[in-house]
Amino acid sequence: MTIPAADTPRLTSLSPGAGCACKLPLAKLEAVFSSLGQLEPASGDLLIGALEGDDAAVLRLDDQRAIVLTTDFFTPIVDDAYDWGRVAAANALSDVYAMGGRPLLAVNLAAWPGDGLPVELLADVLRGGMAVAGEAGCFVAGGHTIDDPVPKYGMAVVGLADPGRLMSIDRAAPGDELLLTKPLGTGVIATALKRGGADEATVGGAVASMTLLNAGAGEAAVAAGVRAATDVTGFGLLGHLHRMLVASNAAAEIYAGQVPLLPGAAELAAAGFVSGGTRANIDRLRGFAVVQPGVSEETAVLLQDAQTSGGLLLAAPAATAGPLLGDLRARGLAAAAIGRVTAGTPGRIVVGGTR
Repeated sequence: MTIPAADTPRLTSLSPGAGCACKLPLAKLEAVFSSLGQLEPASGDLLIGALEGDDAAVLRLDDQRAIVLTTDFFTPIVDDAYDWGRVAAANALSDVYAMGGRPLLAVNLAAWPGDGLPVELLADVLRGGMAVAGEAGCFVAGGHTIDDPVPKYGMAVVGLADPGRLMSIDRAAPGDELLLTKPLGTGVIATALKRGGADEATVGGAVASMTLLNAGAGEAAVAAGVRAATDVTGFGLLGHLHRMLVASNAAAEIYAGQVPLLPGAAELAAAGFVSGGTRANIDRLRGFAVVQPGVSEETAVLLQDAQTSGGLLLAAPAATAGPLLGDLRARGLAAAAIGRVTAGTPGRIVVGGTR
């Protein structure tokens, strides 16, 4: 069900930051954590906790099984309620895949205005979420809803992983190839949609990308023995790569000309459809990301575009990167080799045009 503009507000018009998933800017998130005082590192059966800053928490049950726990929710980024539910569910499930796990169980998290939007639209949102969770083989068992003037939706998800084959952000090593499994550009397209500047075909391509599960990418990465991964969401490609590099005590080179982009994304970025989240990403990485001459301004923006339900960013040893890329593409993914991990100042990224 799409909301008729003449009857009720567009869903995206009710979102204060509809160009992305409204993730708290990285600089502010870092300030929050610094104000918490000394956090204890994960230990014992808690393999990954808050201090590690990874995509999800991981608790070991035994030598073969570990629980992966995550949650994500956000305001509308598309007008169609069913599609918003699908996108939000795929985004929430993605953190489990980024850790090398598979989702088992989810509960809905929803905020909905008591006045102004019909509850039938909320039902469409929930149906969309259930549809994508069903594709993932993940049960949805209830959830929690509150009254809020700004609608929000997402899921808390429990997954299962092999503790000996986990992927995390702190295991990238110099010489690793960087692979990206989905094209960039969902942020500028969602921003253009909110401002009336995106055509139906462009929006459709973005929705198709955002609702595509990272299940196949995660399976291929685990099978190839990848141990360093993250998914690309609100901090943008360079922001999530920067976090991986800081955690891994490494630097990186990105080949901008090899980064896949959604159709229409470059044109919309050049036209100025840049979200506040993306601008915050750019500000945060000043001094860390060095963009060389020859890289277009719109490409530099898209590398930091705040994504929703983006692909996995994998750091794979050079010997396995080629076969892994072939496997990813054989699964129908628009995957590409976009750079490599190098020795250098932790977190520094040099962006050039080509290899």
